[in-house]
Amino acid sequence: MPTGRLSGNITQDWEPVVLRRTKPKASDLKSAKAVNQALRSGAAVETVRKSAAGTNKHSAPAVAPARKLDETTEPAAVERVAAEVRAAIQKARVAKGWSQAELAKRINERAQVVQEYESGKAAPAQAVLAKMERALVVKLRGKGVGAPLQAAGGK
Repeated sequence: MPTGRLSGNITQDWEPVVLRRTKPKASDLKSAKAVNQALRSGAAVETVRKSAAGTNKHSAPAVAPARKLDETTEPAAVERVAAEVRAAIQKARVAKGWSQAELAKRINERAQVVQEYESGKAAPAQAVLAKMERALVVKLRGKGVGAPLQAAGGK
């Protein structure tokens, strides 16, 4: 009668299983923790400092810089607001009793824009000059700069 146990020779026919660690990834080897552990254990650690690492500097390009190319093909000077236009803007603004900020508010521009136009640092934009002409009622473009604007109906 079987009792639930097997009778006879019982052998285990298992093959040995070897568990190996996976090879660490390169990014794991570069971490500060891995480098410190290697230094503590006495392993050789090579550190290489990359030039310009952690900065916003780049090495010089192998080709000619874009600025040099532009200088050879285009004029270097950018057109600025003419002295007579600057004077006309200032004179008309002061005559109306406005500050630069107030004029800027009336033409829907920043105060810095008006300041740049009056100091001659701005490159003249026709749209901005047109807004200033309408607000100051003074001609700022073409011939007769500084003259009062004519009424819309008559020429």
